[in-house]
Amino acid sequence: MRLVIFDVDGTLVDSQGDIVASMTAAFEASSLPVPPRAAILGIVGLSLPRAMAQLAPEAEGQWDRMVEDYKASYQRLRVQNGATSSPLYPGIREVIDQLAAEDETLLAIATGKSRRGLLALLDNHGWQKTFVSLQVADDHPSKPHPSMLHAALTETGMEATQAVMIGDTTYDMEMAAAAGVGFIGVGWGYHAPAALTGAREIVGSAGDLLSAITRATGASA
Repeated sequence: MRLVIFDVDGTLVDSQGDIVASMTAAFEASSLPVPPRAAILGIVGLSLPRAMAQLAPEAEGQWDRMVEDYKASYQRLRVQNGATSSPLYPGIREVIDQLAAEDETLLAIATGKSRRGLLALLDNHGWQKTFVSLQVADDHPSKPHPSMLHAALTETGMEATQAVMIGDTTYDMEMAAAAGVGFIGVGWGYHAPAALTGAREIVGSAGDLLSAITRATGASA
């Protein structure tokens, strides 16, 4: 048996358009200068309170309001655009479908999204019953704290040596290391692949994931 744990934003779906738009809305609502696009994408994966603290350290008294403004904007965009709001990266659906069909493979998610946001995204993509463990920002400290991975291991009865984390950021990489879980980086996300120095390997396309997961877990596909 093996447990394959996926990050969401920048790994499964390309949500940068909605993330940047919603962060822009949150900053403008608080009359603060909007951070550069690269800075906004650099915090993807963190919980929203921690992201606001990193992007606007001078505005501590406004962080809670900014989080709520961000959430409201993101929800509006999700309702307005449906599945096109956060499209799957090329080849990801085929990878998930193949892994989900394997009796020896369990799938989980560890994301900085809220539970409401994650469930809406899974519903949009027809993945309501695909992942057996959903770890979200509502229930855990922000990445790179290993709490999400510890919970996924506990819920599925797996050992760290049976699991692998798939992600695109240094937060995912550091979380996996802290939990003793192997990490595979993806080259199409929001942090530069060169920054993923702790990855067992970095894949350049979704088609390379299946073999990389097999190498990382020692289980045959």
